Amino acid sequence: IGIIFVSPLIWMISASLKPESQIFANMNSLKTFFPVSASFNNYVEVFTRMNLPQVFKNTLLYIALILVLDLLVNSMCGYALAKFEFKGKGAIMNLVVALISIYMFRQFFCDIPDDLIEAAAIDGCRPAGTFFKIVMPISKTVYATVFILDFVAHWNDFMWPFLVMTGEDKRTIQLAVQSFFGTQPVHYSAIMAALVISAIPMI
Repeated sequence: IGIIFVSPLIWMISASLKPESQIFANMNSLKTFFPVSASFNNYVEVFTRMNLPQVFKNTLLYIALILVLDLLVNSMCGYALAKFEFKGKGAIMNLVVALISIYMFRQFFCDIPDDLIEAAAIDGCRPAGTFFKIVMPISKTVYATVFILDFVAHWNDFMWPFLVMTGEDKRTIQLAVQSFFGTQPVHYSAIMAALVISAIPMI
């Protein structure tokens, strides 16, 4: 089953190494997964036609801005839902269950002993200080998990960057790959190489 699921990725990598005339050859046999005359010319074309350093820089900046706010706000919300009692908590909890990042933080923080938080309060630490000085440092695993999930999700963002990004110098990786499809000359083997490059961080 694993091989079946990964086979399109294997074919994409194989196609990125083939000349244009061979990309759709032998589609009815396993030979399609093995390039006869492998070449990196398609990757050279991608680097020639696409400003990849700028594209990756734009994508990472876009993701970084989202993740910093996402991790901070979601973790603070999850901590409040886990450790504070307030009116309407149940209704808010039902609302945020759909927001998996907050829910993951909330479930993790529920397992932090209340004695630890009470000890911090006795030592004069305010709730915000407790969160930033005690809770965050011992919560690296949940932060790493949410970071990875959000990074993958936002790396593949297309619609929002498409709506707000203006100019070729501000394109993210998904916008750059999309423009590659519509720019002449259209070489499917080079498109496969661009897709492989865009997938490397996810792999």
